[in-house]
Amino acid sequence: MKLTIRLAAALLALSAATSAHADGVLGKNWCSAVHIRFFAGGAEGDLFATVVLNGAKQAQQDTGAQVDFVFSGWDGEKMTQQLREAVASHPDGIAMMGHPGSAAIMPLAEEAAKDGILMEYQNVDVPDVRAKFGGGYIGANLGPQGTALGTEAVRRFGLGSGDTAIVVANWTQEERVARELGTVKALEAAGVKVIRLSSTTEMAGDPNAAIPLITAALVANPSVKLIAYPGGAMLGNASVYMQAVGKKPGEIVNIGFDTSPEIVKQFSDGWIQLSSDQQPYLQGYLPIISICQQKVLGLSPLNEDTGAGFITPENASKVADLATKFLR
Repeated sequence: MKLTIRLAAALLALSAATSAHADGVLGKNWCSAVHIRFFAGGAEGDLFATVVLNGAKQAQQDTGAQVDFVFSGWDGEKMTQQLREAVASHPDGIAMMGHPGSAAIMPLAEEAAKDGILMEYQNVDVPDVRAKFGGGYIGANLGPQGTALGTEAVRRFGLGSGDTAIVVANWTQEERVARELGTVKALEAAGVKVIRLSSTTEMAGDPNAAIPLITAALVANPSVKLIAYPGGAMLGNASVYMQAVGKKPGEIVNIGFDTSPEIVKQFSDGWIQLSSDQQPYLQGYLPIISICQQKVLGLSPLNEDTGAGFITPENASKVADLATKFLR
């Protein structure tokens, strides 16, 4: 009888252990004691920031972490001030956009490190800061991503010597603009003349603000064959720019980065010909996972290149449904 009881108890214990293993040893809300300040980058309702935010909210739900969301309108100076406030509030971790650049972030990262605040960076890398004070990076490898876009454009559209292209970027953002610099270098290596147009923070939030900039450049340079835009908001507004100068779909090749409902529609309508996807959903989801794993499990910070390849007229329909749900 005693042997039978002991055997039954052992079997129950084994069953409980197996069940716990199957359910995940951490259980639900395993990160509920961890407080995170998360930077979404843009303003509330911004197309790109919304996808980032959706990823972050899913991670919050999956982990139970306490997350405060920060919106910056893609303004580097505002991000810096918000980061200063975040460090002063002493959360367990901060998921920070790297747009302000290394010089602005470095002293605040040092302060965070002294206070034991974990840092994870997304969308724009700050490798010098990470090398000195730690942290991971979740986002596309910007320089190679931009180079790949320019190289694919040359191959796909037969660009070469004698052709003219426009590349739009906020050239004052040193780390951020590495992507567009890669596109410029790839085009120029093929003999294409590149005109650099300077965008502003305002244009990232309101692409219609770029209408005078784009139209003036096209009027002054009527032989332009291609325009490369710095983000999804402006790329998704390509039809507006083209119609403002009387161009039909396909007369000028429009390329850039990201996915959105507007972008996939304009692929279908013939206004956009190529985009490089950087999966912003992961840029929201993985930083929170990384901070939670570091704080709860003592794991190393995550580093992930979220660049996913190209969206083209041939495959745009495959991501259209996810784009309309703000998941791609």
